[in-house]
Amino acid sequence: MTKKYRHEKIKEIIRTNEVHNQDELLCMLTKAGFVLTQATLSRDIKELKIIKIPGKNGDYIYQMTDNIAHMQEKTSITSYGFVSIEFSGHLAVIKTRPGYAMGIAAEIDNKATDTILGTVAGDDTILVIPRDKKSKQEVLRSLAAFIPIK
Repeated sequence: MTKKYRHEKIKEIIRTNEVHNQDELLCMLTKAGFVLTQATLSRDIKELKIIKIPGKNGDYIYQMTDNIAHMQEKTSITSYGFVSIEFSGHLAVIKTRPGYAMGIAAEIDNKATDTILGTVAGDDTILVIPRDKKSKQEVLRSLAAFIPIK
């Protein structure tokens, strides 16, 4: 079974099931006939840009980043989850509601590519790494297009 086929199966599983962790996903893939390691699954999750978001019961579930727009209004994840932004030198730290950092970081990575080199997300904190020679004002302007920065 090819990597492409495995990726399609992972997407199908994520879209049709509430998957809470890698062990659950690995078990579902194994039942579907795939043989892979936890390390391979971790790489697949990263390559497919799968994130964890708060589920209906307050637990976290895997979700495809491209599904977020279909699940919620265009900016609801950022407007509901964003708390604050603060700069330290060239870097910015965004605080979010618990569980929203990965989803907001994925949005930043997808929508602010001209200004932002990348992000690192935890549960409620995002490290924003701007591109070289981008000012604080340029970063804020870029993020304000989809994050309700006050």
